[in-house]
Amino acid sequence: MPPDGLFDDSADDTRTAIMEATYQALVKHGYADLTIQRIADEFSKSKSLLYHHHDGKDDLLVDFLEFVLDHFEEGITLSEGANPDERLRSLVGSLAAPDDGPSEEFVGVVVELRMQAVHDDDYAAHFTRSNEFFRDHIAGIVADGIEAGLFREVDPDRTASFLLTLANGAMTDCVTTETSDATRDVHEELDAYVDNCLSKAD
Repeated sequence: MPPDGLFDDSADDTRTAIMEATYQALVKHGYADLTIQRIADEFSKSKSLLYHHHDGKDDLLVDFLEFVLDHFEEGITLSEGANPDERLRSLVGSLAAPDDGPSEEFVGVVVELRMQAVHDDDYAAHFTRSNEFFRDHIAGIVADGIEAGLFREVDPDRTASFLLTLANGAMTDCVTTETSDATRDVHEELDAYVDNCLSKAD
């Protein structure tokens, strides 16, 4: 299932309804077998609306990814307030391990679309922007932790790059392999990294 609240406005918002239909079609058919017609089959309104708003399948899918990123950007902004240690563990942990965040079904959709970035500049541009957003946000949390005296004097940008790479790799492994206990291991090692490499000794 998708993240909570992603399609809350679908009843009265055409774009959100298109995004929800796109998600449902992706789950059913995957990228390779996805067509505009199959998206239209999940869409309660006219198929012509899909072409009115998008030039084709990939244009629609990149817009879907932007829609998802906008949702996460808003959610992260609204979730501010916890101390930096808690925010860091929560954000990186939820990105890395679907069991503690979006469902494995949703992560599978995003990972499948991410693979298109290998050969498509529009997908690559989106995932570059997405990575930059999450990396900058993680770096900001690390910087806040240093200022608050909770974290060591590390380089926030390099630390954020490492943690985001960890999260992206774990997310991909979770939906492309049958590795058992991967989610638990990632959370345990993330906690160990924060405790032993970032946090200041008491």
